[in-house]
Amino acid sequence: MRNLSVTTFIHILFSLAISILIATFLLFLSWDKDRHKIEEYKRYQLVSITFLSNLQLNPGEKALEQLYRDLRLNPIPEKDSDEVRKQIEEQGETIFTGGSSLGQVRVFRINDKYYIYVQRMEHNLLLEDDRRENYYFEIAVALGIFLIGLLLLIYVAVLRKLYPLKKLHRQIQRFAQGDIQTRITYQYDDEIGKIAKSFDDAIMHINDLSKSKNLFMRNLMHELKTPITKGRIVVEMMEDEATKKVLIRAFERMNELISELAEIERVTTHSFEPNFEYVMLDEVVRRSLDLLMVGKEHVTVDVKSIALASDVKLLSLAIKNLLDNGIKYSKDKHVTLRSVDDGLEVSSKGEKLQHPLSYYIEPFSQEEKRSSGFGLGLYIVYSILEKLGCGLEYKYSDGYNIFVIKAGEACRFG
Repeated sequence: MRNLSVTTFIHILFSLAISILIATFLLFLSWDKDRHKIEEYKRYQLVSITFLSNLQLNPGEKALEQLYRDLRLNPIPEKDSDEVRKQIEEQGETIFTGGSSLGQVRVFRINDKYYIYVQRMEHNLLLEDDRRENYYFEIAVALGIFLIGLLLLIYVAVLRKLYPLKKLHRQIQRFAQGDIQTRITYQYDDEIGKIAKSFDDAIMHINDLSKSKNLFMRNLMHELKTPITKGRIVVEMMEDEATKKVLIRAFERMNELISELAEIERVTTHSFEPNFEYVMLDEVVRRSLDLLMVGKEHVTVDVKSIALASDVKLLSLAIKNLLDNGIKYSKDKHVTLRSVDDGLEVSSKGEKLQHPLSYYIEPFSQEEKRSSGFGLGLYIVYSILEKLGCGLEYKYSDGYNIFVIKAGEACRFG
């Protein structure tokens, strides 16, 4: 029940309500039918006993007329009796037969009319039942139809009231999928309208923050590039080699940070889409090594020459960052890249990571004892692989840290 949608819950609720109402209505009809039969039997039994008892006393015309009025019966005129008897013979249905040594009483039904035939010695009376009609059935049918119709109207009204929720859900989904220009529309100032307005305000606020962030990042990178470049030029003129080396490394790290921040901004935007193309895996690896800019003695490569569909630039950058991390934090400054059945494996000798992989794929996360790097490498790798439809896994085996780029639906290595 907890996982049912509101609409499904309402469907079930109203279906049960209508089913219970129909079942109650049918039970009432069955009860009313049985009650009617019992009342019918009691009435005609009373008529039988009363008539036969009174006829035994040979009542006069006035006494008979009073008896007819008391029992709500109308005698059939003599001129019509033959025609009625003929109808009874052809169409009549016997619904009651009673009597005693005093005489016989039979009741016939033709359509909705009831005729009573009383026979005692010289008395042969044909009477029409003049009782009031039973309106219970008609009332029950009218009430049942009214209640079912009312429930259906309430059901439709509730669904129409909830329809804006579906529209709101679709608009929020579009925004979640990267359509930042989506606006949440609302017509009424009810609870759903207020929720829609709050979401719309939140989207506008998020867009404003995103624009501010993008503007800040661009200005920051632009403003930092100029002093870094000027500082690097000045450093090159210094004669103290030790100080010069330290400053050059500091400026290089600042450049690396700016580049990584730029790449994070580009890859993590919702509107960013990879440029997939067919390429050979060894070509991707070659580009990664060019980006890495380290000697061949630091990297061992053993990959298959297979074709894959991917964004060459992004995948090369992801592999480069994994290789760079492996070299930086390995004991022997060496890393191995090899093909495995379902992806690529990057392994390096070192101590096991202290935290789960989920900790390191957050920005600016790193081991406490590490002073180099900014903790962005695995975050960039994970963000890129997520865009490419691949996965990233970590395991530790025989003194080696192993990162595996796992193939996915849109990321296959073979």
